[in-house]
Amino acid sequence: MTAAGAALSAIAVCCAIASLAVPASWAAHAMRHPERDTLQDAGMRFGSARWELLRAGTGGAATIGAVLLGAPALLGLLPGVVLPSVWLRMRAGERRRAARHVTAQLIRRIHSSLRSGTALADAMRRACDGESDPIARRPLDEALRSFAVGTALDRALYDVARRMADTRTRLALETMALGVAERLPIDRVASLVGAVSDRLVFDDRLDQEVRARSSGVRMQVWLLALVVPALVLYLWLTVPTLAASLDSTLGRTVLLPLAGALEVAGIVLARRIVNGALR
Repeated sequence: MTAAGAALSAIAVCCAIASLAVPASWAAHAMRHPERDTLQDAGMRFGSARWELLRAGTGGAATIGAVLLGAPALLGLLPGVVLPSVWLRMRAGERRRAARHVTAQLIRRIHSSLRSGTALADAMRRACDGESDPIARRPLDEALRSFAVGTALDRALYDVARRMADTRTRLALETMALGVAERLPIDRVASLVGAVSDRLVFDDRLDQEVRARSSGVRMQVWLLALVVPALVLYLWLTVPTLAASLDSTLGRTVLLPLAGALEVAGIVLARRIVNGALR
């Protein structure tokens, strides 16, 4: 047991140190990582290679803890590897939701420029000028880059819209692409973009309303997620029979992992209910 713990400790420490020494250029030449976009949206300033080494380090540390507590190593390895990805996706989701409000403002700026007679490509450039949110401006920047190298503007907008997971952003891009493809006058394109802008503003206000009304329930879920483990720890310290049950094989391999899974499931379901109401 001691040798296994020492070996796992060495592996975890090596992975953590190696994650700090990985050159940033590795990520540019490596194959596309499934979480690369998530890393960017979460604001992480390192590449996928360093991220995987960090996950390996947390997985090794969690495995060490499980082995030292007498639980199966797999019960420590799985949470240690999965929970960092869960945290990353939650952080990226929060930043994407914040970017939706900025996206609505960008579309309003494009609408204002179109009403003054500006061409759509120039209106998109003006809307992006001075905007610091990388998630909100990324679709427009990608479309403008494709347009700059010779791709038709409608095709560039369609290509970017096809990759968008957010239905609101996809709707706005497809509407602008439709106006270009049909060669509509600028005033007609402005009317289309104005209708989409009104829809985005309405959805943004609805988003804020739903989250404001559900914030109390979500806070209760988080408080329960903190109170229940603290209560279990208190009872484990004060009630010998409960401590003996949790220290048994059944407690370490079934009861505690099941309780942790139910805690995580409650948090995930609460988030999914709110997100589902906003689609």
